[in-house]
Amino acid sequence: MKDIIFIHGMFQNPKSWNKWEIYFSERGYNCIIPAWPLHEGEPAELRKNPPQGLGKLSLDDIIVEIETLVLKYDNPTVIGHSVGGLIVQLLINRGVAGLGVAIDSVAPNAMLDFDWGFFKNSAIITNPFKGDEPIYMDEETFHGSFANTLTESASAEAFNQYATHDSRNVLRDCLGSAGKLDFDLPHAPLLLIGGEKDEIIPASLSEKNSKAYTDNNSITAYKEFTNRSHYICGENGWEEVAEYIYAWLEVQRAHIQE
Repeated sequence: MKDIIFIHGMFQNPKSWNKWEIYFSERGYNCIIPAWPLHEGEPAELRKNPPQGLGKLSLDDIIVEIETLVLKYDNPTVIGHSVGGLIVQLLINRGVAGLGVAIDSVAPNAMLDFDWGFFKNSAIITNPFKGDEPIYMDEETFHGSFANTLTESASAEAFNQYATHDSRNVLRDCLGSAGKLDFDLPHAPLLLIGGEKDEIIPASLSEKNSKAYTDNNSITAYKEFTNRSHYICGENGWEEVAEYIYAWLEVQRAHIQE
């Protein structure tokens, strides 16, 4: 289980995991970082020329590609952010991954939270009147919702390097049947992580998500990091998050090998 498959979320692509790839590779892990369909390439170019058909991309389109990749490995570790975190939970629920880490994860089973930022951002993305029109990320929205703990200049730099446009249908699907799983099933060890200042997935929702798992013989853990936004994997202090995850994975791997 020294293979890690990293799964990015909406408005990002594999480039968002560059520092994590270095971190875990230096610690003996084989890192695999696939792109969602229509997300391969340089983010700035993807923003300039959105791929044809982006607005019609569905959650199932992504899951099929990711799960096909996961099945090529022997019980790999899967680490995902946001929608990628939901995909991690679905893969763990299906029994195809050995360990899972879901960071600032979209919650399964249409689980909601009474947080204004959560409702505002979800409504903007899923707006039914926009049909299959992609949602175009801009610097102001990125700073206000995605990277709100960063300075304006730091957020602008992160936007330029890493932000992409995306499909509204992906989040719509997360809230529908494609985003459902069985909380009662036994499952491989799963760690959920929340960010205190996350405007997209409030930490209270991540904690609620973790507590929804009911099998007493399965390991479900939760960790909240203070003063972290939805950009938790890229903002200052990302190393602390990666270090915590690495230590947790090592403990779980040791228990499995006993």
